[in-house]
Amino acid sequence: MLVCVQVDKQQQSKDSVYFRDGMRRIDFVLSYIDDKDGEKKQVYTSHTLSLQESEDGRTYFLKIHVPWEVLATYADVLKIKVPFKTNDITDKKDVPMSWLCMPYRLPEHVMQPEPDYFTATFDKSKIDFFLIEDKETFFPPSTRNRIVYYILSRCPYSKEDKDKKGIKRLLNNGTYAAAFPLHDSRYWTRSRDANCESERYALYKYWARFSRFYKEQPLNLIRKYYGEKIGIYFAWLGFYTEMLTYAAVVGLLCFIYGVASFDENVWSKEICNETIGGQIVMCPLCDKKCGYWMLSTTCSSSWQSYLFDNTATVFFAIFMGIWVTLFLEFWKRRQAQLEYEWDLVDMEEEQQQLQLRPEYETKCTHLRLNRVTQMEPYLPLTSKCARSILSGATVLFWISLIIASIIGVIAYRLAVFAAFASIMKDSPTNKLDVVGSLITPQLATSVTASCINFVIIMILNFLYERVPKTHVEYENKLTVKMFLFQFVNYYSSCFYVAFFKGKFVGYPGDYAYMFGKWRNEECEPGGCLIELTTQLVIVMVGKQVWGNIQEALVPWLCNWWVSRSARNHPESLYSRWEQDHDLQSFSQLGLLIKLFVYIIYFGFITLFVASFPLAPLLALMNNILEVRVDAWKFTTQFRRPVAAKVHNIGAWNEILNMIAVFSVVTNAFIVSFTSDMIPRLVYKYAYHLGNESTMEGYINNSLSVFNISKFQPKNRPDDGENPDWFYSSNITTCRYRDYRYPPGHEKRYTHTMQFWHILAAKLAFIIIMEHVVFVVKFFVAWLIPDVPSDVKARIKRERYLIQEYLHNYELEKLKIQLSQNGPNIEQCTCPATAATPVKMEVFSDCLS
Repeated sequence: MLVCVQVDKQQQSKDSVYFRDGMRRIDFVLSYIDDKDGEKKQVYTSHTLSLQESEDGRTYFLKIHVPWEVLATYADVLKIKVPFKTNDITDKKDVPMSWLCMPYRLPEHVMQPEPDYFTATFDKSKIDFFLIEDKETFFPPSTRNRIVYYILSRCPYSKEDKDKKGIKRLLNNGTYAAAFPLHDSRYWTRSRDANCESERYALYKYWARFSRFYKEQPLNLIRKYYGEKIGIYFAWLGFYTEMLTYAAVVGLLCFIYGVASFDENVWSKEICNETIGGQIVMCPLCDKKCGYWMLSTTCSSSWQSYLFDNTATVFFAIFMGIWVTLFLEFWKRRQAQLEYEWDLVDMEEEQQQLQLRPEYETKCTHLRLNRVTQMEPYLPLTSKCARSILSGATVLFWISLIIASIIGVIAYRLAVFAAFASIMKDSPTNKLDVVGSLITPQLATSVTASCINFVIIMILNFLYERVPKTHVEYENKLTVKMFLFQFVNYYSSCFYVAFFKGKFVGYPGDYAYMFGKWRNEECEPGGCLIELTTQLVIVMVGKQVWGNIQEALVPWLCNWWVSRSARNHPESLYSRWEQDHDLQSFSQLGLLIKLFVYIIYFGFITLFVASFPLAPLLALMNNILEVRVDAWKFTTQFRRPVAAKVHNIGAWNEILNMIAVFSVVTNAFIVSFTSDMIPRLVYKYAYHLGNESTMEGYINNSLSVFNISKFQPKNRPDDGENPDWFYSSNITTCRYRDYRYPPGHEKRYTHTMQFWHILAAKLAFIIIMEHVVFVVKFFVAWLIPDVPSDVKARIKRERYLIQEYLHNYELEKLKIQLSQNGPNIEQCTCPATAATPVKMEVFSDCLS
């Protein structure tokens, strides 16, 4: 029934989520601008609605209240679980020294906003079986708005065309401007209406302020207010942040070890020594515009590289391989606990088949038999293939665009290095005492290329973000597609620096060229690890800064601009629905985009962590900030999202597992081929000078010799590019980073036996590290059960009670019916037989 009421704005309570009678709750609000006639007047007719004129005279609000009969019907259809008995299992365990955790705890009424119940699937025919004290408050607001949205998404709005249905379509074509449930109060104060729960205020007070960053999250209150989907998101984010603490501490200890063992860095001392590194003339790093240079000029970068390239690197790489397994296994246990506490255990079987996307239903013109739901709409195979080909082609196009961009960045690196070398040769910055030695053509090229790469990442990411049958399948498939794009977009440049730069250079006199035009880059004598570290720092820090501007500052400015006119009116005239209408809408795929950010960071701290042990610390700091920023946005800047149920984090579980396995391989290769760890160990134990295993002489051993008279004209430096000291001495050879025989040797410029020994050691390390970590990973995964034993016991106990209570309930109903119909029942006689009494028992495997 449609009820259109012109409401007197001076008489109605403005901070209430109830109609004027104070009884009917406003479950949902639709807004439209009355600038044309048409479909907007054909509103849904199966619910009680009220029409309210807004302050500007053009925007109208349709306020929807769903009566009990409708709620009960759809709660039955959607298999919503509701309480039928108070939980009688005590879970209070005395934790030793629990007082240490008191500063991090929140009040009990915030952590547990409602009692713990055993629940069962709602059945409209068994109303008195459930614990219903008040029908108006039996279903929480999040459940009510979920039911409303489910109805609106499927309700037709045109009698002529039955395909015209769903609120999404009306929003897309501009018939309605917005559709949203109401917040229950202002976030900074409690509602004046005693019937309003003011849960938004509690969330802001105890959760959404940055001053609460050290406090635990009120997950049950989040779930109650926003629904299970957002609750699962914050539960995963909080658990991830907690586990990051351990990785960050170990990574910080590894970095401290690098600082503390600075004096043991013999090879850096040799590079900085004027009698060793100051006498080694290095070959030009580019053609024509690069001159000869002294090894000692890389003194600073060599010391910096040691901070991240030391023996602790190997330990940390192995530790992170085990850490990621522990994280995933303990998350499975935490997820199983939440699934039980939030009534998600049997959700896959009972609900997902019922939650077809309305867009999918509209496109489907065929029906087929489904064993669960009997008949279901489906797309023919030809349509599916056509859509899959189009979707796959789109993803391939974007990935090809990323690869082309990365090739462009690599070409930039190769092209501008010579320009930087020529420009910075006589630069005034070289004379600065502190930073002069740090500003090198290599650093300038690396930093500018990383910044350009970051800008490209952000642009492509922005462009990309601008048909499966269920919501879960839709999000899962979209997740996989977007992850493929983001994986290539964010990690390709890091893969280039880690595994390709400096690996295909050739040697003086026979250099390798990209497209026959640009000479391939070389690594510094200290290796490419420090450059990979620079790349990670720029992308991670840049993403944090940009993300906070995009996700916090922009919504705040938009809300400030939209609501600026409201501040000119008395607070009593600014209604609850007008306040929420002025907030930003939360996208249906908003959580998917948010999870992408954290998965990208997860990849950085696992795939490339061997090059930057401080990456977990940066990710931890980002997470601590992001948890409160996200909470602040949900509570203060966004309209209340429509509640949604999800079983878990979906396809992300498999993606995280894939990253975990892949990270073991990438870190093993980084330690072997990007780091100088293996060459140093081979030298120390097989090629060292003297009788003792020391690193003295390593630098001289790791550099090969080339006769400069054999340089081809295209490789020889131009006149004036060489430093003055080169002309003042008789220099006939230069050194380069490789293991090749010197000029004059019968195998000149071919790889020495030491090169093959080092290569064999690198491959052996990869195999050993992978096997050790994988064995430990699989053992830990086998050792830790996915579902805690107490959760298993609770599930069995609940199922047993449902069976027992339903049996008793039906038995009592039967007794009542027999007692009421007793006088009308005819007497029957049965032959006397010697019958053995039948004893009926109810067994459960949870009883022992």
